[in-house]
Amino acid sequence: MTSRRLITAGFGLTLLFAAIVPAGAQVGEQPVRIIFPYAAGGSGDTLSRLIADKLRAGLNRTVIVENRTGAGGRIGVQAVKGAAPDGSTLLLTPIAPVAVYQHSYKSLGYDPIADFSPVSQLTTFDFAVAVGPRVPVKTLGELVAWAKANPGDANYGTPAAGTLPHFLGALFAQRTGLDLRHVGYRGSAAALNDLVGGHIAMVVTTTSDLMEMHKSGRVHVLATSGPQRSPFLPDVPTFAEQGYELQASGWYALFAPAKTPPDTITRINQIVVEAVNTPEVGERLLAMGLQPTGTSAAELAAIQKRDAAFWAPAVKASGFTAED
Repeated sequence: MTSRRLITAGFGLTLLFAAIVPAGAQVGEQPVRIIFPYAAGGSGDTLSRLIADKLRAGLNRTVIVENRTGAGGRIGVQAVKGAAPDGSTLLLTPIAPVAVYQHSYKSLGYDPIADFSPVSQLTTFDFAVAVGPRVPVKTLGELVAWAKANPGDANYGTPAAGTLPHFLGALFAQRTGLDLRHVGYRGSAAALNDLVGGHIAMVVTTTSDLMEMHKSGRVHVLATSGPQRSPFLPDVPTFAEQGYELQASGWYALFAPAKTPPDTITRINQIVVEAVNTPEVGERLLAMGLQPTGTSAAELAAIQKRDAAFWAPAVKASGFTAED
């Protein structure tokens, strides 16, 4: 092949390559990984993939979701801790691994505050307490009176031991002077089956897990835990409305490794905040029982520290200690 033909062929390949590589993309640029520290499926995994799609468009880079499971989420969190602080590895996690686990595990393998740079809180979700047909009460005050009068039947179910509903129920018992016995299940469905069947007195779980059964009259939700009434159950008063100063919300948030440059954090924050506030994404989140937020990095840092302080006495009240 002559030199002229080589040059022409090379120019043609350059044009072809330019056509298939997005404008602004860097040749050889590594994909951005969003590590979700739990298995695929469920609301957190779906949220991760929604955020990945928006980051892919906003950064003009390949963005993948990696389900790095194990040790209750700690393996995935540790993987992000050890990643390069260049914006190419992010952690999308629920509240527990970064604001609660330090109170229940003797050793985490990471510092939830020092080892990560907050990016944005993405969504929140509330909890609720519900009674079944065998507990004849309509308010929290009536429930407290019933539990004191029927100590042998005063028990509450949750999706599992060591979960936020478990800790919230223990804190409620402590603050009301009740001796509530905890019954941990394998998921909310099993707990709710026993609630409807009259085998347990009450259940504490996420509001979204209770709303359909409440609306159908199979269970009665007495209170939700958010600062305002839940949009999913607007007819149900909060704990605070009934005189019990107990406010707690779960959340999902995005973090980067510590020492990630501030301008990188700012750029990613702008993209994800805009994403969760679009009608398209907002509707998807609400359908999963999640309320979109989209905070600044500084606001997430404050939320993380505040909630870590809130859940510490709740974990202690439960008596739960996680096994490593």
